[in-house]
Amino acid sequence: MKSKIILMIADGLGDRACESLGYLTPLQYAKKENLNYLAKNGSCGLMDLYKSGVPVGTDLGHMILFGYSLKDYPGRGPIEAFGNDMDLKAGDIAFRCNFGTVDKNGVVIDRRAGRIREGTRALAEAINGMEIEGVKVMFKEATEHRAVLILRGENLSDKITDTDPKKEGLKVVTPTSKDGSESSKFTASVLEKIQKEFYKILNFHEVNVKRESEGKFKANFILTRGAGLMPKLDKTAEIYGVKAACVAAESTVLGVAKLAGFDTIYDDSFTGNIDTNIDLKSKLAVEALKTNDFVVLHYKATDLMGHDNNPIKKVEAVEIYDKMVGQVLELTKDITDSNIIFALAADHSTPCERREHSGDPVPVVISGKNIRTDIVGIYDEVSVAQGALCRLSGNEFFNTLFDYLEATKKQGN
Repeated sequence: MKSKIILMIADGLGDRACESLGYLTPLQYAKKENLNYLAKNGSCGLMDLYKSGVPVGTDLGHMILFGYSLKDYPGRGPIEAFGNDMDLKAGDIAFRCNFGTVDKNGVVIDRRAGRIREGTRALAEAINGMEIEGVKVMFKEATEHRAVLILRGENLSDKITDTDPKKEGLKVVTPTSKDGSESSKFTASVLEKIQKEFYKILNFHEVNVKRESEGKFKANFILTRGAGLMPKLDKTAEIYGVKAACVAAESTVLGVAKLAGFDTIYDDSFTGNIDTNIDLKSKLAVEALKTNDFVVLHYKATDLMGHDNNPIKKVEAVEIYDKMVGQVLELTKDITDSNIIFALAADHSTPCERREHSGDPVPVVISGKNIRTDIVGIYDEVSVAQGALCRLSGNEFFNTLFDYLEATKKQGN
């Protein structure tokens, strides 16, 4: 019988011992009968996304889980562009951006333009499509104050500095070359001219005139960071000949999925927090499993609570994740024409006490009726170390999953 896999990723799940939890991790402390059920009925282990002791970002962590490696990483800009439905070509330079507020001297008053939510589409349309020195400018609004900028043309480079000073009260950073190359000098010069043109247009745009009259910060400047060169990358789904889909809320994850050739599934009720609609998420993931070989179901709240240094809320986030996993287990009972394999993973650890990603390994499980069962019966960062999967890299975990789909290539004769 043909196998199908649903990989459920809890972003930033891994943690360290928390004093407020009696020196347990949030995952150890939480009630998690469904996660434990999968651990008890499968193979468990620890995974280093890249390698032991080296933290990775959400973007790279998911690229690895979707079948890529560090050498394929194009930078955050291109991934954000894909996540916002922008069509990238090899050689394009993409940037993550903020709508910001600056004064006439270029001093940043607010890096997020008062966390602007309304009117960003009109502002983006006003500056999208210009051309400077043969470089085409593509600009699109994203969530709230965020946006994406793409430069397309000849002799471009991503080796330029961020223009976001990362702090209010400082002047916008003039873009400069990082490597001294002619292409990076040219790109930096073009970007500086583009930003000046953006300011001229945005500062007096009707959206900002209205905001100023209401006592709100103008969104009159575009702060850039995370420049990335779009390489020529083959899509994972095409490389392995599988049909795949991803259910997620976060644009970064959706961007990686599109990069890999996965269909993406999103709803406005999906959030990055504990209020996300897990009922619809689990339902849509299982529906996608009926027509796909491989489905990724992503859950973000565990990462946010780690960044907030909130162990109790992270416990709550784990328990909501467990509930979502339970819904998937229940709904997949209706799929009788395939062998369903359930996998659990995380893209990195986000320890509460650190408030940031760490290089701690994350717990993984591969579970199903034809999967070897080891001695582990509890899903947490310590218990799974006794499992049959031992300690493996993110690429090894991906290969193991795709071998169950009979999609990895045999080596030798």
